[in-house]
This record gives sequence, C-alpha cells and structure tokens, in this order.
Amino acid sequence: MLVQGIVRRLVAPLARLVYRPVVEGRGNVPERGPVILAANHLSFLDSIVIPLVAPRPVAFLAKAEYFRRPGFLGWLTRACLTGIDAVPVPRGGHRAAQESLEVALGILAAGRAFGIHPEGSRSRDGRLYRGRTGVAWLALASGAPVVPVAVAGTDRIQPVGARLPRIGRITVRFGAPLHFTPGSGSAGQARRAVTDEIMAAIRELSGQELAEGYNELSATTVR
Repeated sequence: MLVQGIVRRLVAPLARLVYRPVVEGRGNVPERGPVILAANHLSFLDSIVIPLVAPRPVAFLAKAEYFRRPGFLGWLTRACLTGIDAVPVPRGGHRAAQESLEVALGILAAGRAFGIHPEGSRSRDGRLYRGRTGVAWLALASGAPVVPVAVAGTDRIQPVGARLPRIGRITVRFGAPLHFTPGSGSAGQARRAVTDEIMAAIRELSGQELAEGYNELSATTVR
C-alpha cells in the first residue's frame, strides 16, 4: 500500500507534467463495481498509463518476468507495476492463459476494475489486430460492463525494444460502457461476437487500420 500511495501521489503527477496526456471520456468509467477496461496495445507503457489516468485503480496482469528484472531499471519497473496494482502471471500455453483469466475473474468478483489488451501482444506496426476471446469470457462470466479504451502515442514514447521512454504526447480515450448477456448459439460463437463488438468499439475510438488476423506474437489471451 505504501508503494501504491507513492506512485499515485508522485509518479502520476510527474507523468502528467512530462507527457501532458490528453484524456477523454473519464466519466464513462463507472465509479464503483466490477468493470473491464479493454484497450488496444501499442507499447509496454499502455498498462501503466491507463491506471495513472483512469478515475479509479485498474489492475492489469503483467508478465512475471517484469518483476524479476535485475538492477535499478528492474527495481523501478517493479515499483511502478506494484504501485499501479499490476498482478504478476506466468506466460505460456493455454493452461497459463486460462489460469490468468481465473485471476482476472477474481479481481472482478471483488468489485474492482480490471484492464485487458484483447489483441494479446503489442502491435508492432500500429494496426489493430483481431481480439482474442478471453475478454468476452470475462465479460460473460462476470457480468461486468466493458469500457473500450484507445491509447495513442505510447508507441512513439517507448517503442518495442526501447529501454527508456522518450518525451512525447499521449492520448487516452475511454468509450461508453458495453453490456453483454449470454446469447443464443454456442458459447464459442457468443464469445466471438462479443469480442468483435468490443474490438469495433476500440477501433472507433483509436482510428487504427485493421489487421486481417491475430497478432501471432501473442502468447496468451490476457496480454
């Protein structure tokens, strides 16, 4: 809790001062109760920026190896991730992905906000890839509304492979909440339809070019 307080009181204002983020639609995020924030994914920074500008704490799942990096940068990464309530999870395979979704479901069951990148891994070409259905599984299993989120500019500030962020402008747009109930047809068809609706809402906010398929760099359904 001490680390979280330091990050929110010191790092968040500093980040706003340096990066001057443009934040739109904060009022679309429910003030209380379970909610899923489903966002596009351009940079490692996305999962840090969204919790810093959202009107309430947002928990993201983060690769466990981020918490094990050595040296000062490793310590700084751990401090930031801990401060924004990130939850470490292992990577690799269907079982790890399902276990991660169960962790996320527990976060929602506790009435908290949970953030997810339905594309999986970061887009390396700026296009919006097809969403994986873990986000729909969470929405249908929890009954939580889904707020689509579009982040822009983080790929220029910290491109894939960059060790340190650059100076630049970030934009975060929160869309109107989407509500889902299990529909007709198979469970797989329902999850696909819900996921496609969520991705269409993200694209409307981001204006990104659509990629035809999945981001094959994705290792699980939750990042």
